[in-house]
Amino acid sequence: MLNIQKISLLIFVIFLPSCQTTIPKEALKLSHESLKQRTLQTRKYEGIVENDVLAASAGVLQDLGFNIDESETKLGLIVGSKDRDAVESGQVAVAVFVALLGGGSMPIDEKQKIKASIVVRPFKHDIKTHHVRVTFQRIVWDTQKRVSKIEGIRDPKIYQDFFDRLSKSVFLEAHKI
Repeated sequence: MLNIQKISLLIFVIFLPSCQTTIPKEALKLSHESLKQRTLQTRKYEGIVENDVLAASAGVLQDLGFNIDESETKLGLIVGSKDRDAVESGQVAVAVFVALLGGGSMPIDEKQKIKASIVVRPFKHDIKTHHVRVTFQRIVWDTQKRVSKIEGIRDPKIYQDFFDRLSKSVFLEAHKI
């Protein structure tokens, strides 16, 4: 009986590697769109230490109406959020039209939470050069209190506005103004 178990185990071990699947090489490559988005979300700042970059970033988030939810300076991480109205006139018009045709009430987007995540990391071994990456996301709830959307915000204007403000703030922090 013991020999049958050993033989079964040996057969299992021999044939196990043939059952493995491999990950296609293209699955590990970043798409052109992904690289474009990362470029939009990242800027390099020189001549300032990490704590000052983090302070400037937190200040910009607060200026934009975000509350700081989490901050881990040892990891170079800041997470903030703000609640906003999500009602869109187009959705309201469609809901009214459907109701007039006798289709009943239709849920529409009502409120949203916008989240911002900032990661600050040093550039190689230079303590006065840092990459700052910010991402914005939103979660939208409809009038029936259900999540209707969870999505990244990709509008270049929002990122440009954030980095314009951050550049000014970094300058002020670096010069202690």
